[in-house]
Amino acid sequence: MAGAKGIRPRKIPMRQCMGCGERKEKKELIRVIRTPEGETILDTTGKQNGRGAYLCNSVECLKKARKRKALDRALNIPIPDSVYQELEKEMMSSADG
Repeated sequence: MAGAKGIRPRKIPMRQCMGCGERKEKKELIRVIRTPEGETILDTTGKQNGRGAYLCNSVECLKKARKRKALDRALNIPIPDSVYQELEKEMMSSADG
């Protein structure tokens, strides 16, 4: 009989927040990527190509990460202010909704 051993539960991908350092489920976090072209953008789908770094959906974590330059180090490039502003806007809008 095929599958007699039972169904194994799906593995939930975990990622670490660059602000607080907590490990959370990937889908709970916001992904920032460095594209192969060298751009820094928000990846709302979580599937775009590029090197990724993750943040909790919290302005506090964003402030901590910015102060420590954690995103800059994780993505190996300086992060422009516009990306931080876009992240903050995204966090504020999801907190309202």
